[in-house]
Amino acid sequence: MDYSPIIEKKRSRLEELEAQIAEPDFYQDPKAAGEVMQEHKRIKRLLETWTKYEQTTQALADNRDLIGDEDEELAALAQDEIPALEKEAERLEAEIQYALLPRDKTEDRDAIVEIRAGTGGDEASLFAGDLMRMYQRYGETRHWKIEPLETSPSDVGGFKEVTFKVSGDEVFRYLKYESGVHRVQRVPETETQGRVHTSTATVAVLPEAEEVDVELKAEDLRVEVCRAGGPGGQGVNTTDSAVQVFHLPTGIMVRCQDGRSQQKNKEKALTILRARLLEAATQEQAAEYSAHRRNLIGSAGREEKIRTYNFPQNRLTDHRIGLTLYSLEQVMQGQIDELVVQLQASDMEERLKDEGLEEGS
Repeated sequence: MDYSPIIEKKRSRLEELEAQIAEPDFYQDPKAAGEVMQEHKRIKRLLETWTKYEQTTQALADNRDLIGDEDEELAALAQDEIPALEKEAERLEAEIQYALLPRDKTEDRDAIVEIRAGTGGDEASLFAGDLMRMYQRYGETRHWKIEPLETSPSDVGGFKEVTFKVSGDEVFRYLKYESGVHRVQRVPETETQGRVHTSTATVAVLPEAEEVDVELKAEDLRVEVCRAGGPGGQGVNTTDSAVQVFHLPTGIMVRCQDGRSQQKNKEKALTILRARLLEAATQEQAAEYSAHRRNLIGSAGREEKIRTYNFPQNRLTDHRIGLTLYSLEQVMQGQIDELVVQLQASDMEERLKDEGLEEGS
């Protein structure tokens, strides 16, 4: 597909946005200014990717011309470089396609990740801890910041529940496919007869909500301060620092106690509450998507089994796209790029069809 006409429109749009940004009263409406700045950032990144794509495709064309060169050594070098150039051109084209799709406003957001142990008792709580570490290590590879918000440790060293915030570049874009039920099959450390047990943990990835997205009215909130509890004998056990926030219209309750300060715990609780309220609104909008697309990638519902981690076979299966990898050990170390890329590719294929941008159109 020839993207040049679309790219030229994007260049014109970038000039319009830069003119808006230069206006003296640009920041009078913070919400509108934020949206313009995000669009400016996206288009600028797209144009940078387009430049790299043009350079790569030109280099590929030059190398193909050199294959027939009389200088056999030069021809061989050109031939050796072609596979890498083809792969890079394919990657950049996929980035361009993705960037041209209509975007969810939350894709550039930071994310709130909630992990809860499901069926399986102690083994489920250990698996919840394993998932948390997997996302932490993945975040490190992308230079994201991980901030714990609330934890409920189990007696065996895992987590009954754990919530943390992930900050960085396009966090929600890469983590949003992780919501759902994760199933693990392995032999627990306490199993004496070597039998494989099946346990689950539930992951919810929520885009961080801004104050302009969700208005929290004082009359809709009931804030309670109570004594924190938990293992350890630290200050968390001896101070009235825990905060519970009830959202009266929806019945949603958030409790935070990990911080020593009531104010910090309240701020964390409100952050989680906003994210949950935004998620509820987003789920309503998601119902408008085509049934085919929902079936392909999933509704991101917390009840949907999305993935199985089979340790005896070193196998991971993502049930939404039928992808099986025999590299579970590496995945648990945070190497989930291949999973993310495949999920994005499947999602993008359907979205391209919806927008009439599929190959050959």
